[in-house]
Amino acid sequence: MFEYNETYYYIHENVYEPAEDTFLLASNLQTGRKDRVLEIGTGTGLIAITAAKKSMNVVATDINPHAIECASKNIITNRTYNVELRRGDLFEAVEGEKFDLILFNTPYLPTGEDEFIENELNAAWDGGKDGREVIDRFLDDLIEHLNSNGRVQLVQSSLSDNDKTLEKLESMGFEASITAKEHAFFEEIVVITGILK
Repeated sequence: MFEYNETYYYIHENVYEPAEDTFLLASNLQTGRKDRVLEIGTGTGLIAITAAKKSMNVVATDINPHAIECASKNIITNRTYNVELRRGDLFEAVEGEKFDLILFNTPYLPTGEDEFIENELNAAWDGGKDGREVIDRFLDDLIEHLNSNGRVQLVQSSLSDNDKTLEKLESMGFEASITAKEHAFFEEIVVITGILK
């Protein structure tokens, strides 16, 4: 277990353990009390639980079955019963649904074939050759899951071309900007926030 913001969380060896990128998003969430929130790639559930304390309803998804199990324990431990967990890849588990805010700590690391790990944890950071494989798939389906004036907050890295994400969001009709950043080792981790105009 570990503690964040006076809240305790279980971890699992096959689930991404919250790190700087998780905490950067958690401390910069732009949630409203009446928001219906979607978190993609919930992991331990820390972001979903943090959002649930400030909003009406949270749906949290993950492709990793161990993450769903781990997040479930943390939801029960923290009594955030307004979080609903679903298993699936990106928007697969919320087909036809719309949200006010969508959150995603993306797998943003450029990853070669020799860096692939043969377990569920690989999906947490494997962004493909240029770090954008999952980010671009996410952006392609984003609008159809947002209510009018909806918002998106995603985490990525200077290694995966922040400007490209900002440009893509703006071409899709968002007002987009970097709303938080932190230097970590050999990269800059950012939170990109977009508001659908």
